[in-house]
Amino acid sequence: MSDFIHRLPKAELHLHLEGSVEPATLAELSRRHTTPLPFSGNKYEQASEGLPVLSEDEVRALYQYKDFLGFLMAFKAVTERLRTADDYELITYRMMERLRAQNVLHAEVYVSVGVVHWRGQEFSEVFRGIEAGRGHGEKDFGVSLLWIFDAVRHFGPDAAQRVVEEAVRCREQSASVIGFGIGGDDERRGPPELFREVYRSGRERGLRLTAHAGEAAGPESVWGAINLGAERIGHGLNAWQDRELMAALVERQIPVEICLSSNLRTGCCAAANKHPLKTYFDVGVMVTLNTDDPAMFETSLEQEYGLAQKEFGFSDEQLREIARNSFEASFLPAEKKLQFLDMVDAFS
Repeated sequence: MSDFIHRLPKAELHLHLEGSVEPATLAELSRRHTTPLPFSGNKYEQASEGLPVLSEDEVRALYQYKDFLGFLMAFKAVTERLRTADDYELITYRMMERLRAQNVLHAEVYVSVGVVHWRGQEFSEVFRGIEAGRGHGEKDFGVSLLWIFDAVRHFGPDAAQRVVEEAVRCREQSASVIGFGIGGDDERRGPPELFREVYRSGRERGLRLTAHAGEAAGPESVWGAINLGAERIGHGLNAWQDRELMAALVERQIPVEICLSSNLRTGCCAAANKHPLKTYFDVGVMVTLNTDDPAMFETSLEQEYGLAQKEFGFSDEQLREIARNSFEASFLPAEKKLQFLDMVDAFS
């Protein structure tokens, strides 16, 4: 890893809290929780007889999946062991510690609120934990952090609206709650059109809006996200297939949250040389680099910058431009953005 990349001030805008859990931490959590969730009414509990205690090596093996289904199984292994406020405080604090070690100064982090609801857990305890971890992490590491509440698109619009309501309630307790978005394993099972009223509700109540789109579906999914009012596009891998869409992304400067290792590990992109990152950058799309689920993809933000330089020949100055994009595209207030942008510009 180059010293330039390591020291470059950076922000990360597409990072899932649950996907940041390192093998040592999941092994620790697995020793805390070995029984199924004690809630009735969901398919998960009916299929669960007990949870094994995992060693670090077993977690690493779990993270060596070959496709998107394998990734989902790894994600499930993490979320089923997140039970208490202390659990969430632990993973938040450790995530922020790793961010600071890479000179990531600001992050906007997805929390899978839709999954918490589906499991029958009380989100108030989860929020207490992540806020405690955020507060301690900010004090100890100086990392700025905002939360984006994530709904699962194939759970449908009613479940997504419940996530919006949760975001509004929690924002009354903390200004760290900034936005709402939809994700999930199949864009076609939950097309953007289903969520038109949900996004309208979020926008009218002051939430910033994102959407995973164009990861496993085509450019029509990105168009749908834009039509919902999404201010940033998560992944946008297949936007290049539509010339008019590309022109719209450039003209409107809609940020695209690129996740290189994620797209390769899930098989959404067949090979690095087929990834459109450099095309997007060259034509003027506002791209940012992100890890998505860094522990599960065995990456870090500085590794993503290094991968972009190695595979696509980005110069240091072009990487500086991408770092500037990461702050410019953030949901921070203007004065805070300017402070960070000045740091990027002054860096040498």
